[in-house]
Amino acid sequence: MDILGALQVSLAQLIGPSAIFYALLAIGLNLHFGYAGLLNFGQIGFALLGGYGVGIMTITYQQPLWVGILVGLGAAGLLALVLGIPTLRLRADYLAIVTIAASEILRLVFRSTATDPVTKSTNGIFGFADPFTSLSPFDSGKQYAFLGVKFYGDDLWAMVVGWTLVLLLCGLIYLLTHSPWGRVLKAVREDEDAARSLGKNVFVYKMQALVLGGVIGGMGGVFNALQTKSINPDFYSTAQTFFAFGALILGGAATVFGPVLGAMLFWFLLSIPDALLRQAISGPDPLLNLSEQQVGATRFVLLGILIAVLMVFRPQGILGNKREVQLNA
Repeated sequence: MDILGALQVSLAQLIGPSAIFYALLAIGLNLHFGYAGLLNFGQIGFALLGGYGVGIMTITYQQPLWVGILVGLGAAGLLALVLGIPTLRLRADYLAIVTIAASEILRLVFRSTATDPVTKSTNGIFGFADPFTSLSPFDSGKQYAFLGVKFYGDDLWAMVVGWTLVLLLCGLIYLLTHSPWGRVLKAVREDEDAARSLGKNVFVYKMQALVLGGVIGGMGGVFNALQTKSINPDFYSTAQTFFAFGALILGGAATVFGPVLGAMLFWFLLSIPDALLRQAISGPDPLLNLSEQQVGATRFVLLGILIAVLMVFRPQGILGNKREVQLNA
């Protein structure tokens, strides 16, 4: 069995574009769940609007790429505003229900044939990322190797931009959460009535956190659209939100780097069993009698067991502080 080959594949996932996309989703969720105590089960809906904002404005309406990015981020922020107005004065359950429903409704609307002239329905949108790719200093057709891991020039360019964006957002989250605004947000998370009794407008603080986290989710959608150079509505399923939640729980909620570390480990730990199992079922005399589909499901089972064990022995995640936040708080 080629252990080194499996490690190289897993290392590519550790720092690859998928880890960046889920890190961006998890950073937004961290602001919602970790710092403000908001249950958002529809983060992928914000990413959908970010990605489609780019695709629709550049392909359907022939606008510059930067206009599409601004429209995508603006649409994500507007969605957060629309969802937050009727739900943030109620219990956390209502926001959770509304966000997961909204993300699924958006996916169905964007894949509907009725919206085909604008969204291209199930065919998806592509051919809009050329202005982004043209800025790359790397050769698109060339492979670049690092520690035995190879990336094409376009993916490497996307990773440079993506990790830079992740670091900038981590810096922003650090500054915000160590400011008076961040301290009020934590107070709202711990005890809304106590924060309200001190004269703080709890609704406004929760709305600000929801909008900012939603815009960060939209950035994840923009990044994914530019990196993959295509947008397909079926990618934006509710499972993606729970992958991001898994990354956040793994790394540690209410920490600056927890979502980033969690996203990297999530894809690393998902890739290792996948690579090893695929080697075990290949060849004329396979070690295991599993199909390709069973391997795909088994890797999620193994990752789920690992996260469950982590929750037993370290419920605050790898970087989390148990005294500050717990999952059942």
